[in-house]
Amino acid sequence: MEDIIYEEYEILEIIKEDDGYKLEAVTKKVIAEISLKILVNGEELVSLLCLNQCQEELALGFLYSEGVINSFADVEEITYNERMLAVIVRLREGILINRQESLRSITSGCGKCYTYINPLRQNQYAIIETKTIFSLKTILNQMKEFIKKSEIFKDIGGAHSVLFYTPEYKVFNEDIGRHNCFDKITGILLKDGKLNLASNSVVFVSGRISSEIMTKIVRLGTPVLVSKSTPTSAAVRLAKQYNVTLLGYVKGDKGFVYSCPEKMEY
Repeated sequence: MEDIIYEEYEILEIIKEDDGYKLEAVTKKVIAEISLKILVNGEELVSLLCLNQCQEELALGFLYSEGVINSFADVEEITYNERMLAVIVRLREGILINRQESLRSITSGCGKCYTYINPLRQNQYAIIETKTIFSLKTILNQMKEFIKKSEIFKDIGGAHSVLFYTPEYKVFNEDIGRHNCFDKITGILLKDGKLNLASNSVVFVSGRISSEIMTKIVRLGTPVLVSKSTPTSAAVRLAKQYNVTLLGYVKGDKGFVYSCPEKMEY
């Protein structure tokens, strides 16, 4: 069955007239949302509020971002059960999940997920080292293209988007939650065997950069993160700590560099 990304509703549109206002009946597309369960080794680990797309990739990316898996080879089997709205994952023998790690909380993202770099997984979040120098001109030009790319946002609204960029390989994705976009991108990289490209990549994001988003970037190993919105102070601290070049409010030929400018030429 085709994934449903919107529903249509009969609603009333506010119309301004010379002598006041009127309400006019219209049909409007509304972005769809599901609660996607991720079941690992027979137990529910988490439920994510997300767009009904790329369910397996989202689950893979989430498990990688949280340090549960280190590669696609750690997954013995993965399937999506449409009736249950669940991704069912069986891990390779010997890979276990500590139940203390499955605590969930509502975060500044649009769903339920972890909120910090888990001390039990600290060794999986390394300071990012790269010898690549990134062109500021290229970054600004790519952002101009990126902000025009979201077809769901243009047609329906209510969606965030993320672009993983290298000169040879690009992945674009959209979702109702910013963190889901990142996890879907990571899941696609895992499936395609392209995770090694992250060390020379730039990631572009449509929304705010929170500490939650920055932990996903650190885990992925991307050296440059660019947003058309603002970072939080916690995200800036993490960027400085883990050597991520962070740009915010990037629109047109303007923006701000919050950390590690030495990785750019301008």
